[in-house]
Amino acid sequence: MYSPPSAPSSKSEGLPSGTPSHPPPVKLQGTAFLTQLEQELKELEALILQDVQTDIPLLTRVAEHILRSGGKRLRPLLVLLGARSFGTLDLPILQAAQVVEYLHTATLLHDDVVDGADMRRSQQAARTIWGNEASVLVGDYLLALAFRMLTGLRNPEVLQLMSHTTRLMARGELLQLTRSYRQHDLQEYLDIIHYKTASLFGAAARMGALLNGAGTAQADALFNYGVALGMAFQMVDDALDYSEELNIGKPIGTDLQERKITLPLSHLMEHASPAERKELEQILELPEIGQLEIRKVAAWMRQHGSIEHTLESARNYVLQAQAELSVLPDEGTRTLLHEIADYVVRRTF
Repeated sequence: MYSPPSAPSSKSEGLPSGTPSHPPPVKLQGTAFLTQLEQELKELEALILQDVQTDIPLLTRVAEHILRSGGKRLRPLLVLLGARSFGTLDLPILQAAQVVEYLHTATLLHDDVVDGADMRRSQQAARTIWGNEASVLVGDYLLALAFRMLTGLRNPEVLQLMSHTTRLMARGELLQLTRSYRQHDLQEYLDIIHYKTASLFGAAARMGALLNGAGTAQADALFNYGVALGMAFQMVDDALDYSEELNIGKPIGTDLQERKITLPLSHLMEHASPAERKELEQILELPEIGQLEIRKVAAWMRQHGSIEHTLESARNYVLQAQAELSVLPDEGTRTLLHEIADYVVRRTF
């Protein structure tokens, strides 16, 4: 299996008055080639929302709030495409894709509580509307729902894969939580994004393949593709967090305010002048980091090429991902997966 390379390679149940209606889930911009999966994606979207309808209004509202908040459904799409090379996209495959989206959504609800985040996908985070307790409990419900659906697939290999992946995701979040902003070790950063983000990308692609009878070599290749794609995806996210030019509709500098040492900040720490490094350390020691400090740090990043370095690192992972696709039997699916990898490094928010 793939492993990342070492360096250097209480509130009301209802919505507040005046809250706008939810936007539909964001589609992958500039990816008209996915129209051939349009029907399956519509069916998947209906299932994702249908199965969070419960007799507990609070649960339904919180789940719908985040599930309708503009997610790109990239991870469940990998399940569909992982399966597509080896068979039809029947109901069990769509349910597997649901599992992945519920797992991912549960982590978002939990992350926003841990980070004290007020916004998620350019709208209020669930915790700011219904409170931390509701966000945590709905996240727990989605995890439980995902594993109930997993057992219904009756595939021990897939159940083991997703159990292992969930453990890795929790490990990544814990490593990030305990990492001091005084550290900027590249390998530790790679480990964190491998665990918390890339592992689910890899598992999604592998799960779809396994459910449709792929051989070990082909399932491994799809897993490797997904992990490398996930590494690139997270690096691009980390770059976008400091780029006003690319980051459209979202405030920059959230990672800096949370003292997360992502690749752009780590690169800056290595390449800043002694005076800049001293001032940067003083900024990180501030009780609250404001927009003035964020813009100063972002300017240093542009000066020292930290954003471009991060994007170039992401492009290298995309090349690794695309190199894994040659063993897939279906040319159309190979093309789709190749183009999705290209999309990951050219996207903006």
